[in-house]
Amino acid sequence: MSGYLTTHVLDTARGCPAPGLLICLSRITDSGPVPLCERRTNADGRTDGPILTEADFAAGPYELLFHAGEYLRLMGVESGFLDLIPIRFSMTQAVHYHVPLLLSPYGYTTYRGS
Repeated sequence: MSGYLTTHVLDTARGCPAPGLLICLSRITDSGPVPLCERRTNADGRTDGPILTEADFAAGPYELLFHAGEYLRLMGVESGFLDLIPIRFSMTQAVHYHVPLLLSPYGYTTYRGS
């Protein structure tokens, strides 16, 4: 079995999923980030499929870049505090990785989910 990566975003200030939020995935190399894909969250705050498929999985360091500021402005929040949220992590085994984002206008939390 190969590994793969999923994510979702919850808007904790509004108590609901965060639809329409742009997420960019990059692989981290010695030369810097190498962009792999861009996805937007659906009505459930998830991407419509894995953000990294089993076929494209490779062990190593990655970055999910969440475009939180754009989403917050679309929701009418003009805090100007959060903009881009980079989350760097390593996938070392060929298993399913799930990296969610819990978002509010002035803070966020992430964890390795299941």
